[in-house]
Amino acid sequence: MQFPAQERFGDGAQFIAGRLTHGTSGATHAVVDPATGTDAYTYELAGTEDVDAAVAAARAAFPGWAGATPAERSDALHRFAARLADRADELARAESLQCGKPLKLTREFDVPGTIDNTAFFAGAARHLQGQSAGEYSGDHTSYVRREAIGVVGSIAPWNYPLQMAAWKILPAIAAGNTIVLKPAELTPLTSLLFAEAATEAGIPDGVVNIVTGTGRVAGEHLVGHPDVAMTSFTGSTAVGKRVAEVATATVKRLHLELGGKAPFVVFDDADVEAAANGAVAGALINTGQDCTAATRAYVQRPLYEAFVERTAALMETVRLGDPFAPGTDLGPLISHAQRDRVAGFVDRARAYARVVTGGEAPGGDLAKGAYYRPTLVVDAPQDSEIVQAEIFGPVLVVLPFDTDEEGIRLANDTPYGLAASAWSRDVYRANRATREIKAGCVWINDHIPIISEMPHGGAKQSGFGKDMSMYSFEEYTQIKHVMFDNTAVARKDWHRTVFGDR
Repeated sequence: MQFPAQERFGDGAQFIAGRLTHGTSGATHAVVDPATGTDAYTYELAGTEDVDAAVAAARAAFPGWAGATPAERSDALHRFAARLADRADELARAESLQCGKPLKLTREFDVPGTIDNTAFFAGAARHLQGQSAGEYSGDHTSYVRREAIGVVGSIAPWNYPLQMAAWKILPAIAAGNTIVLKPAELTPLTSLLFAEAATEAGIPDGVVNIVTGTGRVAGEHLVGHPDVAMTSFTGSTAVGKRVAEVATATVKRLHLELGGKAPFVVFDDADVEAAANGAVAGALINTGQDCTAATRAYVQRPLYEAFVERTAALMETVRLGDPFAPGTDLGPLISHAQRDRVAGFVDRARAYARVVTGGEAPGGDLAKGAYYRPTLVVDAPQDSEIVQAEIFGPVLVVLPFDTDEEGIRLANDTPYGLAASAWSRDVYRANRATREIKAGCVWINDHIPIISEMPHGGAKQSGFGKDMSMYSFEEYTQIKHVMFDNTAVARKDWHRTVFGDR
């Protein structure tokens, strides 16, 4: 059974001050089921008035929520995690419908990961602290307070709508902020369910608000809003640059998690079977629509041919199909436009590289959906488009290298630095890779796992700042130096110290 989106939400895809409302832009948008190409949900897009209303609600809720004790916020988040667990099947079905993800993936990865993240921040809310007090200047005592920033305006992408909503909302509200989240207009369903569950858990109205509109209208207005103290954005590097430009006008704090082109470095002592399996899983997760997906495999020459042969064979066993069918391994891309974009990269690459397997959309019953076969490309130059650009689809490019130095150099040879992996049985080689590969995360003999306790975020043009973990609180809090005079009587000669005798 699919998620009954229209019946569940009507045409109201805004969640402001604790209730579902209609957009005021005068325009509508359809959520298209990418597996069938049919409209699954039509709603009214948010306009600037909706953004203003959501920001006003968040601003009004901020003093009370920021003033709550850490224990009170923690208790509310624990109830939130329990409510999400109660609604796990509903969340999984809604995510599969709007994204085309196999239901087994949303049930085993997206939803449990979101619940775990909520439980983590429920505990983390009680561990926010400043720094120890001390006398650093004569009779004065100094200490550092860690405080909430205010209203956070966040923009989330369409590839992991539920998890990205959680990554934006949870650290912000655990720290005492309030938030207005703009999900991608393609995928608003689980963000709305997430906000509903927050309200049902007793999180006060106005703490979590959702406005669903276009980036040019709702997104830009949210980022530029004078009452929004911070912007957090996940998406492409190109759009991230525009977000930074708009945010600069009001000198907002900025957190950017942008594109990636993750290298997958296989040294000649690696277990080639494990590496090939890891490459297929890492490249095809979420149909390759993942900023941390394995996209560039660099394989040391002694293992190169065996790796290519085994990876191609494994890709050919991947089953495309209905996201709600139990046997489906890989669903469609998010849209026909995205499928055509991916196909364009592969088609252009045929002029300078070889497509070993895939490289086409399937026919038959899947022809109406946005499906694309798992694709393996070899013999592409390092400076070619398919190696350097973020494709965001089920495409893996494999290139050989000779020396360890060359493998690491090639791994670093893109503008991105979000994630990477290295495959070796030699602890010294592995340690060198973790040190020299420039990325926010480097996996060893694995690719793609994430955990709530550890940070996620990039380097170079993959952005800055961290999601998840205690490190994320650095993004969503500000520190304040407090200093006071310990002397019983105020210093009557203070002015002489500063200005001298008059």
